Amino acid sequence: MSARGRCAKVLPSELNKVCPERGDDPATHPRKMSDFEVVPNLQQSSSSVSKSRRKAHFPTGSNEKQENLISWIPENIRKKECTYFVESSQTSDSGRIVCECGYLREQHLDDAAKPPIFLGKEWDPNRHIQEMPTDAFGDIRFTGLGQKTGKYVRVSSDTPPRVIYHLMTQHWGLDAPNLLISVTGGAKNFVMKPRLKNIFRQGLVKVAQTTGAWIITGGSHAGVMKQVGEAVRDFILSCSHKEGEIVTIGIATWGTVYNRESLVCPMGGFPAEYVVDEENQGSLSCLDSNHSHFILVDDGTHGRYGVEIPLRTRLEKFISEQTKVKGGVAIKIPIVCVVLEGGPGTLDTIYNAITNGTPCVIVEGSGRVADVIAQVANLPVAKITIALIQKKLSLLFQDTYEFFTESKLVEWTKKIQDIVRSRQLLTIFREGKYGQQDVDVAILQALFKASRNQDHFGRENWDHQLKLAVAWNRVDIARSEIFTDDHDWKPSDLHPVMAAALISNKPEFVKLFLEQGVRLKDFVTWDTLVYLYDNLAPSCLFHSKLQKVLLEEREHTAGSKMPRLQMHHVSQVLRELLGCSTQPLYPKPKHTERPRLSIPVPHIKLNVQGSSLRSLYKRSAGRVTFTMDPVRDLLIWAVVQNRRELAEIIWAQSQDCMAAALACSKILKELAKEEEDTDTTDDMLALAEEYEHKAIGVFTDCYRKDEERAQKLLTRVSEAWGKTTCLQLALEAKNMNFVSHGGVQAFLTKVWWGKLSVDNSLWRVIMCMLFFPLLYTNLITFREKRLQPLGCLARLRAFFTAPIVIFLMNILSYFTFLLLFAYVLMVDFQPSPSWREYLIYFWLFSLVCEETRQLLYDPDGLGLVKMASLYIKDFWNKLDICAILVFIAGLTCRLIPSTLYPGRIVLSLAFIIFCLRLMHIFTVSKTLGPKIIIVKRMMKDVFFFLFLLAVWVVSFGVAKQAILIHNEERVEWLFRGVVYHSYLTIFGQIPSYIDGVNFNIDQCSPNGTDPYKPKCPETNADNKKPIFPEWLTVILLCLYLLFTNILLLNLLIAMFNYTFQQVQEHTDQIWKFQRHDLIEEYHGRPPAPPPLILLNHLQLLLRRGLLRQPATHHKLKEKLEKNEEAALLSWEMYLKENYLQHQQCQEKQNTEQMIRDIAQRVDVLAELLDLDRVKRTGVVEQRLGSLEDQVHQSAQALRWMMQALRGNGFSSGEDVPPVVSSKALDTKEMDLEGKPEESQPPYHVLARNLLYPGSHTLRFPVPDEKVPWEVDFPLYDPPAYSADHKDMAVQDPFSLSLESLLKINYNTMDGLIDRQSFHGLYAVQDGLPLNPMGRTGLRGRGRLHCFGPNHALHPVVTRWRRNLDGSIIRKSLKKMLEVLVAQYPLSDVWALPGGSLEPGEMLPLKLKWILRREFWPQFQNLLKQGTEVHKGYLDDPRNTDNAWVETVAISVHFDTQNDVEMKRLNSFLQGCDPELCIRWQVLDKRIPLHANHKELLHKVSTLLGAYY
Repeated sequence: MSARGRCAKVLPSELNKVCPERGDDPATHPRKMSDFEVVPNLQQSSSSVSKSRRKAHFPTGSNEKQENLISWIPENIRKKECTYFVESSQTSDSGRIVCECGYLREQHLDDAAKPPIFLGKEWDPNRHIQEMPTDAFGDIRFTGLGQKTGKYVRVSSDTPPRVIYHLMTQHWGLDAPNLLISVTGGAKNFVMKPRLKNIFRQGLVKVAQTTGAWIITGGSHAGVMKQVGEAVRDFILSCSHKEGEIVTIGIATWGTVYNRESLVCPMGGFPAEYVVDEENQGSLSCLDSNHSHFILVDDGTHGRYGVEIPLRTRLEKFISEQTKVKGGVAIKIPIVCVVLEGGPGTLDTIYNAITNGTPCVIVEGSGRVADVIAQVANLPVAKITIALIQKKLSLLFQDTYEFFTESKLVEWTKKIQDIVRSRQLLTIFREGKYGQQDVDVAILQALFKASRNQDHFGRENWDHQLKLAVAWNRVDIARSEIFTDDHDWKPSDLHPVMAAALISNKPEFVKLFLEQGVRLKDFVTWDTLVYLYDNLAPSCLFHSKLQKVLLEEREHTAGSKMPRLQMHHVSQVLRELLGCSTQPLYPKPKHTERPRLSIPVPHIKLNVQGSSLRSLYKRSAGRVTFTMDPVRDLLIWAVVQNRRELAEIIWAQSQDCMAAALACSKILKELAKEEEDTDTTDDMLALAEEYEHKAIGVFTDCYRKDEERAQKLLTRVSEAWGKTTCLQLALEAKNMNFVSHGGVQAFLTKVWWGKLSVDNSLWRVIMCMLFFPLLYTNLITFREKRLQPLGCLARLRAFFTAPIVIFLMNILSYFTFLLLFAYVLMVDFQPSPSWREYLIYFWLFSLVCEETRQLLYDPDGLGLVKMASLYIKDFWNKLDICAILVFIAGLTCRLIPSTLYPGRIVLSLAFIIFCLRLMHIFTVSKTLGPKIIIVKRMMKDVFFFLFLLAVWVVSFGVAKQAILIHNEERVEWLFRGVVYHSYLTIFGQIPSYIDGVNFNIDQCSPNGTDPYKPKCPETNADNKKPIFPEWLTVILLCLYLLFTNILLLNLLIAMFNYTFQQVQEHTDQIWKFQRHDLIEEYHGRPPAPPPLILLNHLQLLLRRGLLRQPATHHKLKEKLEKNEEAALLSWEMYLKENYLQHQQCQEKQNTEQMIRDIAQRVDVLAELLDLDRVKRTGVVEQRLGSLEDQVHQSAQALRWMMQALRGNGFSSGEDVPPVVSSKALDTKEMDLEGKPEESQPPYHVLARNLLYPGSHTLRFPVPDEKVPWEVDFPLYDPPAYSADHKDMAVQDPFSLSLESLLKINYNTMDGLIDRQSFHGLYAVQDGLPLNPMGRTGLRGRGRLHCFGPNHALHPVVTRWRRNLDGSIIRKSLKKMLEVLVAQYPLSDVWALPGGSLEPGEMLPLKLKWILRREFWPQFQNLLKQGTEVHKGYLDDPRNTDNAWVETVAISVHFDTQNDVEMKRLNSFLQGCDPELCIRWQVLDKRIPLHANHKELLHKVSTLLGAYY
């Protein structure tokens, strides 16, 4: 600890001594301060000094996050230092002198030992401990424990909670929790049963991991903190990195942390090395290595435990008051306290938690305090006596029981009574009750039970519970605790949480809401979709594409502000993904209208708060319009985010399911092409394949049921999916499995044969095509009956318009063209063209016209540019264009006499290209088609091979040329020597001169002057022999042939073999897929072959140009009538349900699934057997305990009988000991939650709350049995408290002096003050009246004005609750009431409009605040006509031993709807203060009023026979 005193004034040059440089851990960039609204005025560091200090301390690689942290923490977070050394009577563990603060002299600042201003003064922590910037923060690394790293900070005990919360969420990068779990209990190691320990650990981490909770503990490596740490450790070791992130925050006392000097580093430790040393820690404690974050609370002292408790309490309360917004739903962060074992401090923690309304889960069996509370929790409060608590403590606190004084027993009894009295906040976890691994259920049920029993207006409570369940993602809790018979949910009530579940990707909740009746048609509106797309995850690829579209629109409009997202922006991106064959799914609105707008306010901003989201669905039905297909809209939204489970649930609701599945497959495949993350890409492709299988499964069932209707589904125009068809979507997505399905191929075959029967042989078709009169014989059959008569003229048209006939005629025409072209090139190519050559030109012109028609054919209205791009994408179209352009170039050269021969050469090249075009014709063949596909794939392999080959050819060629030949200047011979000869060498044509043996000088030109001979190699000038190194050229040649002939050629063969095998496996699918293009082409092609096709072109030109007739679309599309389409979709949806059921059955019958189910059942059976053993053991223990009690009571009864006989008579009945029956003992073990509510307590309860309201005064604890004044209570010594009301004209004396008290006249009218009690005469002792209801634990008058009774008036104004038609609403067959309530300024709760009566006044001041003065007399008349429901003592938290509240409650009920007085009352209601609220509220037992006011309402509802 020697560094402690120096850390505050360490110089930058000394930093390496205090904090040696350590490696930097990667960290996330903190959010801006402006993004955090809770801490608006925290200081921002911008000083150049801090920047220079950061540069001096950190190495160059320090990241910006650490720099921000180093500058922010010292300016906002402090520590505490003792500035005045005063020698203490106690010594340190080593026997050295210490200060009153607990630190040694050298651990103080240099000036702390002799400050002149403090000389002669006693040590006062308030004056002698000062705050200064903290010197311990950063990353903590636990050495020797797998290098575990966490965050830590040393903070002053007076640090505002908002600053710490800001540090955790902004600088430490923690997400706001969905739940806060505060674990408290024994700080020392204790023993738990292995089974209970295992259950607790697994349940705690499960609830933390599933709900996104923070776990807060004491942070030390002992007791309950150690149990929590080990639970988190075991969970992290058993899970993946992403799943194993649990936020565990340890809040410990800085002065009790062992080895804390290693954490001191003024400029931050990144990381600070910390060693856990339990052997030498002594009275201090080590930090637990399994916690992720540490907040070390410093009050300037050493070795004093419990310093962190006040700050921890404030921090937990602050966090629980924060609102977390996620998925459009805002919830206040709930908090729960989990208790294991524990001592006196734990009891105080539980009591404070219950007092603040925090639910507590007590783990029974963990020991000490937890077991004491668990064992008495099922008893009535009256049964919890001092004697019982004393007995429990003697059993469970055997080691420390002797330290329990009588006053301590009284205090414990009182606190335990108050804890048990709040049963709605108390949950006892018993091992045999909840079962194995169900601590998580107990924790969540405790929160729901507390929420359910919390006072609320209307259905706010149920909404809050549902929001919690959605935030926690616990659908099991929602099913068991929320969607019960206790509350009827309207589907519209679930719309906000439905949106939250969608945005948060919680498919189980979406499924649950759909089961509860949510209709997507009502849920999905135009603005809901905009809201959903506004909340896309920024990491989503679709989100970035949307932002790109918005940015382009902003640049196009030259605006400075980013345009607001609209659905036409989404449609623009979707059309890119779905392909141009689809129409926009969401039309762009005009400037004057907005299509399908659900809210009549333009450009309304959707707030992320839950209430604002709910307002989205509170519109009248007549003003809300919906999208075309809500299931489609939600499905697209889920698919573009790659949300598998969510999309599957929504797809199961779709009607046009086959088109939806194929569209999803297309979208996912397109997104996968642009996705950079490989894992996401694989997921998208796998999901795309899954949707393709779904479409195949549904189509298979449809095809088996009805082939014709199934084929209609293929060509039906789907309005919902952009007026496209299922077949077109499958082709766009390249879903080969779907297209190669037997049903799809049967349909394509039917289209291929046209109106001909598919059973016709090919030779018959060819015969009829060559000699058409054969059509009128039985040689050819037709599918349609009307074409069956032999004399029918339509047979001729039907035959020649069939795609297969058109195809065959075009083949015949093309072969004729090639034969004629070849004849002209080889035989009849004259200087002036012959008639045969002119015929070729004419033929080519018809081909050009057909290609132009294909280019301009635009049935979908895509535009010329888009059609041109689609035309160019087709390989065969590119080949056609190339052939035509080469032919035109050759024709141009041919017509010029000087270039006649080059023209013939070019035309010969064009002939080659036209011959290659024949391959497209052969794709229709099942035999040749796949082989052509293999050839196309192998061509790609050849190009890659040529690149590798070129490297060897060029390298060898250049080296050979340079070695053999000197300065060859002829370019053509250079190319021959480098490339051509090297290439021929591969095939065995080795140059004769390369080795010098076969060299012949006559075969070369010595000077390179002969253009027909190569230049000779380097030779000897004498004998003309080559002088180049023959051994080198031979070696190079051998290596060259080795790599090219053996390696590269075999590599090429292997590549070809791999391609062949790969294509061969799917050759059938690929052929079937590509077959469609040829069929579609000839389905829409004019029937006449070239060159006669010009007649069809002329007919088309006349029809479109002159007659203006619309184009006839030959696409494979069919627009159905609405009734027919609806029936077809219903049939498809029915078969889809069958398909899904069949899939579920197959999954259940799967061997692996069956093994998993059997294993799960065995586990459940083993668990039930284990639980049965535990329960049997518990039953035996209960029976033995009951037997012991009965024997003890029997012995007492016998003793009494013997005493009575000895006294020659019977004693009074009051002395007879009670005999408890076995049934009564059985009821002792009733379940806490199943226990009925207790009757009205016999004594006042609110008047004995330990903390007196509006002050810091603590009452003396008074257990129930000590409340009556008649009961002797020698220890009773209550404090005195009387508030001074300076704003009140009339109040009793502030002091309790006897002289001032004797002036007061009790039990009579004392001037204007009425001191008479409704309960008769009350006792007066030492000048002070005694509360007629007994002790309260406080003397004086408290915050009341007068000693004795303080009279009040509470009018209960009610009316019947009615429907819009005026009928009275009933619940449980009883009429429902509405009561007038008010919320006064500076108050968080609602109350009845009444209060204390001022002396001499008839109406309370608070009642006058809400009524106009002119209505006061009339209201007094209403009170006189009303019914008195209560007159007497009121259990009020302000009551004391000497002052109490007595009230008169009068029921003023308006029975009729048109009551004149009620209307006048409503008209005279006013608020003198703008913060005063008045309302009519439905009356039930959960109405949020003061507890004593609710008792008055209960009496009124009983009087009127109304529901309560």
